[in-house]
Amino acid sequence: MSEQTQQQTERQAERHATARPPWLAGHMAPVPDEIDAVGLEVTGTLPAELTGRYFRNGPNPMPGKDSGHWFTGHGMVHGVRLRDGRAEWYRNRWVRTRAFTEGAPFLADDLTIDRSAVHANTHVIPHAGKILALIEVGFPYELTPELETVGPCDFGGRLTSAMTAHPKEDPVTGELLFFGYGFMPPYLTYHRLSADGRLVESREIEVPGPTMAHDFAITEHHVVWLDLPVVFDLELVAGGMPYRWDDAYGARIGVMPRDDTSRVRWFDVDPCYVFHVGNAHEDARGRVVIDAARYRPAEFTAFWPIIGGPGEAGAAGPAQAAASTGNARLHRWTLDPASGKVTEKTLDDRGVEFPTHDDARTGHPHRFLYTAADDAIVKYDVRTGSSSAFELGPELTPGEAVFVPAQGARGEDEGWLLSIVSDLAGTGSELLVLDASDLSRTASVRLPRRVPAGFHGSWIPDA
Repeated sequence: MSEQTQQQTERQAERHATARPPWLAGHMAPVPDEIDAVGLEVTGTLPAELTGRYFRNGPNPMPGKDSGHWFTGHGMVHGVRLRDGRAEWYRNRWVRTRAFTEGAPFLADDLTIDRSAVHANTHVIPHAGKILALIEVGFPYELTPELETVGPCDFGGRLTSAMTAHPKEDPVTGELLFFGYGFMPPYLTYHRLSADGRLVESREIEVPGPTMAHDFAITEHHVVWLDLPVVFDLELVAGGMPYRWDDAYGARIGVMPRDDTSRVRWFDVDPCYVFHVGNAHEDARGRVVIDAARYRPAEFTAFWPIIGGPGEAGAAGPAQAAASTGNARLHRWTLDPASGKVTEKTLDDRGVEFPTHDDARTGHPHRFLYTAADDAIVKYDVRTGSSSAFELGPELTPGEAVFVPAQGARGEDEGWLLSIVSDLAGTGSELLVLDASDLSRTASVRLPRRVPAGFHGSWIPDA
C-alpha cells in the first residue's frame, strides 16, 4: 500500500468514527440563513479586469433538516461581486424552487414527476442573457444577477426531459449542448440550445437502462456519452439517493456525430464511474480523446456511502470528510473510430475532482486542466505529463477552481483561478485568486461567513 493510499484509508476510518453525516458537519455543514455584506476585505491585489460576479452553487438543507445525502440538499448560490480591484459584496440565496417554497414532491406516489420541484443545487451558468441554476433531475431555475429567483425555465415549453447540470457551450457557435436522463424511458435525451437560447433539437439516445449520467463531453464534431454502471434502483427511493453500483451493467463510451445524431458508436471500457469530465477533443488522426476524473469500482463503492449513497460504509465522519475529491484519478481514454480500438491511461495517481479548463477550448485540444485535491489546487500539463500544485495545508480545503482568461491572453494559462477555500473546522472561507500560469497567490477575499463545501460555479463578467 502506497503512503498516499494509507493516508486516504486513515482519513476514511476517521470519517466512519462517528454516526453524524459529514454533510452536516465541519466545512460541509449548511449555513442557517441568507446574508448580505459589502466592502469585503482583500489581501493582495485583485486584477482590475476581474470585473463581474463569481457565483457558486451547492446543497444547503434548511435548519434542522437532514437531506439524507450530500447531493440532495436545497440549492444555495453564493455570490461575490468584484469590480475595479475591489470586492464590493457577498450574498447567499437559496434557490426558491417549488420544493423549497412549497415542499412539493419531485416524485408522486403514482410515479408522476414534477420537474419544477427540484433542489437546483449543482451548478450555475450564464447563457443567452440568463443565469441558470442547474440540477440534473429537472428544469433549471433562472436567477437575477442579484441572486433572486425568477422561476423554472423549460425554454418555452419545449424541454420535456430533465436538464443536465453539465451542459457544454460550443466556443465557436455559442450553442449550448446538453442532455436529460431519467428512470423511465426515454432514459437519455440529447438537446441543443441555440446561441440565443432557443431549444432547436431534441433526440432520444438509446441505452440499455436508467443510469446516473452526470456528465458528458463534446468535441468539434462529436458528442461523447458515458454509459456507466451506476444504475437506478426503485427500491432505494425512500433512502434519498436511489442509485447503486451494478457490475452487470457494463461500461462504455459512445461517440455521436453532431451532424447526424441518429448514429452512436459505442466503445467498451474498463468498469468505472465518472462524475466530471475535464475536456475532450479530436486529435490529428481523428481519434476522440477524453480526460476525466475516473473512479475505479472499489473507489466508487467506498466513496458513495460516505456521502449518503447505499453501501456498507454507513454514516461517516465530520470535518475531515473530503467528499469533494473521493478517490478519483485523472484518466485519459483515446477512442479510434476507424479501428474500434480503445486505449486507457491514468495520468496521475493523486486523488482529484472537479477538473476545469479554459472554456474557450471546450471540445478542442487543451494543454492545461485544473483540479481540486483534498488540500491543494492541482494544475496538469497534459502535453508534457507534468503537474504542479498550490498546497493549502492540512487544515484547508478548496472548491472547484474556475479559470478566467486574461484580456488579450496569448497563452492558454494566462489568467486566474477562482476557488472558495474553507478550513476543515468550519469556521471561515475565502475566495482565493491564483495566477493560473504559475499558481502563485494573486489575492484573497475574506468572506463574511463560512461557505459550505459545494459543487460548481461560474465567472460571469460584466457585459
